Amino acid sequence: MTLRAIVVGAAAGGGFPQWNCRCAGCLLSWAGDSRARARTQASIAVSGNGSDWILLNASPDLTAQIRATPALQPSGNTRASPIAAVVLTGGEVDQVTGLLSLRERHKFTLFATERVLAAISDNPIFAALDPSSVRREAVAFDEPFALPGGLKARLFSAPGKVPLYLENVAAGKPEEFTAGIEIKKDQKSIVFIPGAASIPPALQRVVSEADLTFFDGTVFTDDEMLRAGTGTKTGRRMGHVPISGEDSSMHTLSSTGKRVYLHINNTNPILIEGSPEYQAVREAGWDVAYDGMEFTL
Repeated sequence: MTLRAIVVGAAAGGGFPQWNCRCAGCLLSWAGDSRARARTQASIAVSGNGSDWILLNASPDLTAQIRATPALQPSGNTRASPIAAVVLTGGEVDQVTGLLSLRERHKFTLFATERVLAAISDNPIFAALDPSSVRREAVAFDEPFALPGGLKARLFSAPGKVPLYLENVAAGKPEEFTAGIEIKKDQKSIVFIPGAASIPPALQRVVSEADLTFFDGTVFTDDEMLRAGTGTKTGRRMGHVPISGEDSSMHTLSSTGKRVYLHINNTNPILIEGSPEYQAVREAGWDVAYDGMEFTL
């Protein structure tokens, strides 16, 4: 059986169009312009056997994403789901909130670093995930672990920051809250890095060796949100390396495999098909993720 990946959500926090935004891209999307297709918040689903599916992050849009993704919909028994596990690459709101949509006693395993699991355990709302149904398993960086469907996985540290809601209370290294994941089966590999504040050599190496990479595409330029008037922080301050400019992902990362941008902020002009920025990333060998995009390795 081949290794499959489905983009169930391609946008950054807030989705596209963002619910309260009238930036240039959102205006086009609100108007139904086909060049600016709507996207939900970032997550992908991976399977090694076509029946057991692994969610990488659980976005607030998860219920709508399941409705839009036949492979994730229930079948068979009265209560049944093909979602066999969830792996979290961080503790951001748009990475964990969807777990609350999986609280109806479906058995699955939740994998994350010890620090991310601790942040979830410290929030009493996540007690809604019955421990008799949802087994929580802490995973250390660079220690391989098995996933349903014959998949082998490894979490690795990615440069980043502590989630905003924990900045005043969390101790330790910011990187303990920001991970990438590598998933392998039969010599094929998928790498998922939805957030990275910089691109050190180790990160370059893991991308160069992957058959398929999903990488942080939050902003096209570092000062994008400042110029758009939609925020007060640069991309790097938010923990996201820009696509273009000095030490950017578009030119720093190379691979013989496929490279796909996801976790794309609503201000990012690559969301507008045909824009100069969209054309630039395509000419550089990158794809731009959209909901429902599928890959088979």
